[in-house]
Amino acid sequence: MEDQAQAGKRAAAKRAVDERIRDNQVVGIGSGTTIVSAVERLVERVRDEKLSVVCIPTSFQARQLILENKLPLGTLEQYPQLDVAIDGADEVDAHLNLIKGGGGCLTQEKIIASCAKEFYVIADDRKDTAKLGTYWKKGVPIEVVPMAYRPVQLKIQQQLGGKTELRMAHRKAGPIVTDNGNFIIDWMFDGTPDWVEADRKLHCIPGVLETGLFLNMAKAAYFGTSDGNVSVRIPEISPS
Repeated sequence: MEDQAQAGKRAAAKRAVDERIRDNQVVGIGSGTTIVSAVERLVERVRDEKLSVVCIPTSFQARQLILENKLPLGTLEQYPQLDVAIDGADEVDAHLNLIKGGGGCLTQEKIIASCAKEFYVIADDRKDTAKLGTYWKKGVPIEVVPMAYRPVQLKIQQQLGGKTELRMAHRKAGPIVTDNGNFIIDWMFDGTPDWVEADRKLHCIPGVLETGLFLNMAKAAYFGTSDGNVSVRIPEISPS
């Protein structure tokens, strides 16, 4: 099953990089396993087509990936406006609302996506769902200031229902610490919330830095299947 998922990720990454990245662009490079395939394809195009690109990372992992593949590395200080950003997602609904942050890099990922003229998502077809929470059962990741994690948990449960968990590390004692030095709370929501309103409420809680809800940001999503086929989804218009 995992090999099939990897095949789908590779197919989606290749098509998105081929269709969306052009010469002389500043490119946001996302985080996670899917992005490895995107970077591999970008390296091939830089080599074969002599593309000139500058890559802006969304995490320490993305920065290392850029450096290891000898791609030009830039920062938001140098390039506050990006031409395109490509990243994965934990789940994508019919309106191209995303849950991201399973890897804990949501804040920097959202900053990079917001700075790009065009933001594209790549994933295997398991991530393509009608509504959020169908496939992804680990909740909405929320980055919080460490001193506030417990009050934030209580406020989320009081205001939005569901339950919250402080994300714990697997190979060290204690919670996961993000690249920004913060904690991650995962909110297991009930039903299908109004995502715009839920995101607004979460951002209004003191101590919340950012949420893993990427709403009205992606221009299209590329979903790859194990046999190498790729479907492209653009946002559906929500009923008024």
